[in-house]
Amino acid sequence: MLTAGEHLFARHGIDGTLTRQIVAAAGQGNDSAVNYHFGSRHGLLQAIIARHMDAIEARQPPGALPRDSGGLVDVIVRPVSGELQSPSGRDFLRITAQLAGDSGVATRRMPQPLRYSSVGTQLDALADVLLRALPEPMVRERLAMLIGMLTAVLADRARRIDEDAAVLLPHEDFVDTAVAMLAAAVQAPLRPDVATVPQVSS
Repeated sequence: MLTAGEHLFARHGIDGTLTRQIVAAAGQGNDSAVNYHFGSRHGLLQAIIARHMDAIEARQPPGALPRDSGGLVDVIVRPVSGELQSPSGRDFLRITAQLAGDSGVATRRMPQPLRYSSVGTQLDALADVLLRALPEPMVRERLAMLIGMLTAVLADRARRIDEDAAVLLPHEDFVDTAVAMLAAAVQAPLRPDVATVPQVSS
């Protein structure tokens, strides 16, 4: 049922997929199967997210976190990009693009399971690094933009792979390019007058 749910959520949207469609795709005869196993359609979505966050966690590099923004972007992007290597992972990436606006990174109120994951810790560390040079409202906006851009480009590549459409770069070159561009984006300098915006508390 997890596989059926993520496949339909990815292609028809989280809000556009009906519970009975998931049940049928999973080969279940009872329309209440989703509620029985997961409590609700939202519960199924959370189980899908948790499964893939576990896979991303398993790809985390060993050792201490980098102390620079470029290194932190790298350790955020690479494990997540590994989801491109499987059909299930690509479905997950297409789902995350739909959820990017609810990531909570702009307010530092990330939901579970992101909150207590390595990715959540890395995003907090990235915020702390950026706060050394940028006002807090700008840091929050940049983190939200980082998530929006990353999920969008990964979802687009996932869709292209699934539809046998052309991709311009092999996987490693694509990931290297994504890291370089996103790192440059979060570190982009401000106009001198914007840099004087007072910080706000969390």
